[in-house]
Amino acid sequence: MKKRLISGIAAAAILVPTAAFAAPPLIEMLTRTPMTAEQLQVDEVGKATLEKLYSAFPETKSFEIIDASNVQGVQTSLILQEKGGIGKKITLHTNGITGAIEHVIQENWEPDEKPLTTLTSQEIKSKVDYLIDKMYGSINIEEYEYAMEQMENPDQKTFMFNFTKKGSKTPFYQGFVQGNTISVSLIGGKTTPSNMKVEGFFSTNGKPDYFADAFLNDEKLFSLLKMSPTELKQELAKGKSVVEVAASKNISKQQVIDVIAQTQVELQVQDENNGDVLKSNQSDEQLLKAIEPKVLQVIEYKSETPQKK
Repeated sequence: MKKRLISGIAAAAILVPTAAFAAPPLIEMLTRTPMTAEQLQVDEVGKATLEKLYSAFPETKSFEIIDASNVQGVQTSLILQEKGGIGKKITLHTNGITGAIEHVIQENWEPDEKPLTTLTSQEIKSKVDYLIDKMYGSINIEEYEYAMEQMENPDQKTFMFNFTKKGSKTPFYQGFVQGNTISVSLIGGKTTPSNMKVEGFFSTNGKPDYFADAFLNDEKLFSLLKMSPTELKQELAKGKSVVEVAASKNISKQQVIDVIAQTQVELQVQDENNGDVLKSNQSDEQLLKAIEPKVLQVIEYKSETPQKK
């Protein structure tokens, strides 16, 4: 059985993947609590994340943990850097429920005189392949399609890349290369998503952004809004948020949160019963509380407006 990665509580990184370099991360809307070294030592998610990192890149065992924090129990974030405050740096955002590392940012691992964006396309791909291989396992090139393109970013040369399983429209891994930084997000696109009605509700710089699809493809939401999936996508394409669309119909933000969160909990319980994900041993009330911050992120998000060169 395949683990649900793009829907339910076991999915969707708090950080919006394709907004990694395009806009301030929406995580700032939520409550981030700093963690002390002592707290990190007893935090199961944090400890497991460090073990994965140390196994992937043994040299990071000598790095300093310069920042550690937790977001309302749904995400643990760690930043490590070479001692001295300069040099190599790596940031990890881990799902607080599943333990999956959903977002990795690797900075300054290449010489300053030859940043990543000066390399050839094949050289960049090799660097990306290596990071994904170390953090997530090797990619079977026969199963995935790879695409990379330069973003319309007037401030700094930026490339976006996608690894998509053949037969799927949603990327499995998506990320960016900018300056001397590689950013990778685990999205986990499925080949035949059973509950998908529309793909790419949002867009970034004119490109489809799939991070919210598993939350917004909800029959109860469409019923609440009295809209079809296509009509909702059209409204969001105008730069509106789901909250704003709902408000225009005299529907409150909390009503939208309640509908989507309930569906996500039902999917989570269904997946647990089917053996697709590990049982969380949490009550429905606890699951609802855990998913609400992610729902809030989605319904307050707005598509990025394409930038002109």
